[in-house]
Amino acid sequence: MERLTGTGVALVTPFNENGSIDFQSLEKLVESVIKGGIDYLVCLGTTGETPTLSKQERKDVVAAIASANSGRLPMVLGIGGNNTAALKEEFNQTDLSPFTAVLSSSPNYNKPNQEGIYQHYKALAENTDADIILYNVPGRTGSNINSETTLRLANDFKNIIAIKEASPNFVQSTEVLKSKPADFKVISGDDEFGLPMTLAGGSGTISVIAQGLPELYSQMIRFGLERKVDEAYQLHYKLMDITRSIYVEGNPTGIKCLLAHKGICKPFTRLPLVPASSNLSQKIRSLLIAVN
Repeated sequence: MERLTGTGVALVTPFNENGSIDFQSLEKLVESVIKGGIDYLVCLGTTGETPTLSKQERKDVVAAIASANSGRLPMVLGIGGNNTAALKEEFNQTDLSPFTAVLSSSPNYNKPNQEGIYQHYKALAENTDADIILYNVPGRTGSNINSETTLRLANDFKNIIAIKEASPNFVQSTEVLKSKPADFKVISGDDEFGLPMTLAGGSGTISVIAQGLPELYSQMIRFGLERKVDEAYQLHYKLMDITRSIYVEGNPTGIKCLLAHKGICKPFTRLPLVPASSNLSQKIRSLLIAVN
């Protein structure tokens, strides 16, 4: 699982103004992050506006990413939801052989308790030979995977190999880092926690901002893995303001705005998301000029 060390990017799905998928821009984005030093690609995550894509569109997006990647970087596939039985079926119906792992978010909206979360992932792990990355993002799902549940899953199932941890509770992450099995990875799911998590013993990050500034962000994480703390934090502070700015009006609204200013894709989203306001767009543009 060294293939999941460093900086992964949760790729956006570029759209045209009429709402159709902009495959040319998606290819451009993949090429940009590869040249920028990114370590692996995450397809069909939340940042990709996956809930707004049809089943066929999801297949087409994955095929386009795989074609543009052409085997150069490992790929992770997002398969998540709040219907355990339906997810088991989706795992079974999907060709997972091109992917290093499946990233699966904790069930949203249902708000299961810790035993429900454990049984959900148990059902998935026993249903597939694929490696699974847990995804804890309580700000979106409405429930938290606590450290005890994460460690229980990590110890009970060999194919649960990592967690993408996006809880705002950094202490919870350190509890997992302290007691996890040696080969279980803790990956930051929060751009600003990417460096602190890495320095605490994590394996890097699955990032949003990194697709807009791949060279700077991936170098910061490499410095962290190399324990070059001063150099790493110099980049962390350089990136702080622009990283915060892209979340002001939601994700992926902000990162699409940044990518549009870089000429990589258009700023369009699908409802219920809307493009960045003119004020935010101007702010991101100014921060982008400053950071470069």
